[in-house]
Amino acid sequence: MARTTNSDTLPFVESRYELGMLASQRVRDLNGGAAPVVERGNDKPTVVALREIASGRLDIANIRHEFVQSYKETPAVENAEETLEVKSDNPELRDIDAELEETLLGDAPVDAAELVDEDTPDAAESDDE
Repeated sequence: MARTTNSDTLPFVESRYELGMLASQRVRDLNGGAAPVVERGNDKPTVVALREIASGRLDIANIRHEFVQSYKETPAVENAEETLEVKSDNPELRDIDAELEETLLGDAPVDAAELVDEDTPDAAESDDE
């Protein structure tokens, strides 16, 4: 097949939009090392993917499934215990980070009086009352 047209692929896909999605997934597969089902020649992966779809030898349902799954998968967290630790040489920043992490994780009770800065006008008014 010297040139693949949309009309060559329409019997195997529902629309040109789906053709674009499936061809892009197949290109990712080819770039990832999948063996082409048609002769590759000197063609780019995009042309090979379109030729594969038009040939009818490609499992379209499988490519469709791979495409959907590629958008459903979420990256796995390597470490189950995430830390908010700041990597810094400054000891003051490490202390602040440790206090923040304890507060956010609920390990340290927070006293509302500690949160009020005594230099603010609201704090001065509440002391007078």
